[in-house]
Amino acid sequence: MTSGAAAERFLHPQPEHLHDPFLLHGVAAAADRLTQARDEEEKVAVVGDYDVDGVSASALLLAVLRACSIECHEVLPHRLREGYGFQPVHVERALELGCRIVVTVDCGVTAGDAIAAAEEAGLEVIVTDHHLPGSALPESALLINPRQESCSYPFADLAGVGLALKLAQAVAQRCDRQLDLRALLRIACLGTIADLVPLRGENRVIAALGLAELGRTRSPGLRALFRVSGIKPPFTASDVGFRIGPRLNAAGRLDDAAMALELLLVRDRRRAEELAESLDGWNRSRQAEEARVFEQAKEKLLELYPEDEALPPLIALWDESWHKGVLGIAAGRIARDFHRPTLLLAQEGEHAVGSGRSIGSIALHRFLEPWKERLVRFGGHSQAVGLTAPVAELEALRQEWLDRAGEEWTADQLRKVYEYEIELTADQVTDDLLRALDRLEPFGQGNQRPLLRVGPLERLGGGRIFGKQDNHLSAVARGPDGHRVNLLGWQWAPRRADLDGSFEVLAFLEQDRYRRQPVLRLVDARP
Repeated sequence: MTSGAAAERFLHPQPEHLHDPFLLHGVAAAADRLTQARDEEEKVAVVGDYDVDGVSASALLLAVLRACSIECHEVLPHRLREGYGFQPVHVERALELGCRIVVTVDCGVTAGDAIAAAEEAGLEVIVTDHHLPGSALPESALLINPRQESCSYPFADLAGVGLALKLAQAVAQRCDRQLDLRALLRIACLGTIADLVPLRGENRVIAALGLAELGRTRSPGLRALFRVSGIKPPFTASDVGFRIGPRLNAAGRLDDAAMALELLLVRDRRRAEELAESLDGWNRSRQAEEARVFEQAKEKLLELYPEDEALPPLIALWDESWHKGVLGIAAGRIARDFHRPTLLLAQEGEHAVGSGRSIGSIALHRFLEPWKERLVRFGGHSQAVGLTAPVAELEALRQEWLDRAGEEWTADQLRKVYEYEIELTADQVTDDLLRALDRLEPFGQGNQRPLLRVGPLERLGGGRIFGKQDNHLSAVARGPDGHRVNLLGWQWAPRRADLDGSFEVLAFLEQDRYRRQPVLRLVDARP
């Protein structure tokens, strides 16, 4: 922060810090057209995506359009049968529903074929998408995307649900309908946090205000979801990222996202409980499948590059048995563990469908863009991509990617480096410090939780191993003056010896939910 006013806005986000939706290029025209649809009793199809961002965006826009007396229907892609994004099959579905207008949320910016099919069928298309624009869309489409050259909106990093919120506000204003902004922010914060867009600027306002309102929701769906997730207010971004988001994502990853959308819109408590239990079950299945893919990918990697040899600058692996619904999460874990941009693909006949995750300053989307003409499908963000490639070309593509990465990426970019914000002794790890750092919430992409360097420390006792696979560690340590600190290490049981003797740690300071006291969540340790 470079001024007191900027610091005040950062520490105390307010609804008035949200920008006027009509500053977005295309919003005014889209709101006018949807208002006309209300007046002429035309039906609207809302085509979303199967992840948390797409589902929450669909729920928000559907709720507001219906509140404005616009008849609308949801159309969600099926990951396994149809794949990502707006496609010609969804045009057919919109026609079957009797719709005259299609509004996409969190997709559509690369859907030239589907938009052309819609135009040929006499449908009008409004695209709201935050992904990086690809080739030019048919001129008939109305595009709302802050990343397009013609848009001067003051904040370009909105999630798909953020754009749905803006369009919803604009339509309600045109229809003279008063909205409960708090209710909309509860939904908008879910996709904003889960989609890992930078939590700064307007996204920080959406996330902070939405999290504060989540605990006050009367939505039976959300309340049932909180129960099965084992969380209670006040909620944090971690609750959304690691408890709520995965459950909303799970059904769309392994089967059909319709139940996640229904849960966000349902009003019947009994049905809400049924949906929440189903999503929780799907999440357990997702965790098991993700763990299988992760372990197999790791085995493949170490077979190709034994541990005593240098890893390649980019990891690209594929397999016929992998479930494409979990590839993004598994790729993220491989990228974190080995500190390399990672692409994992599932072979399906002549094509392989996959996801990629990057690290640090490496913009994976920009790196892969020169090959998009050789890919069947390609899109995404700077740090996360989705792609479909011909199986026959995978080996050649991998070698070309490795050659280019070797030329472009420096050794420093591929070296795992931790940057910590402050160095502390054990006696400085206090409740007061925890409360001070909590004022910087919500933490996430673009506003990481401060990493602390704490030491010297000495462990008291052997610590406690816990977890289903006995892979987590809880311990108590003390500083030279006897001040005690609690340590928590996820996946740290194999590293217990790193906490022998005199050591220091890199850790995040958090509150232990059960003991209600500060705990250092371990990132690294050394003598």
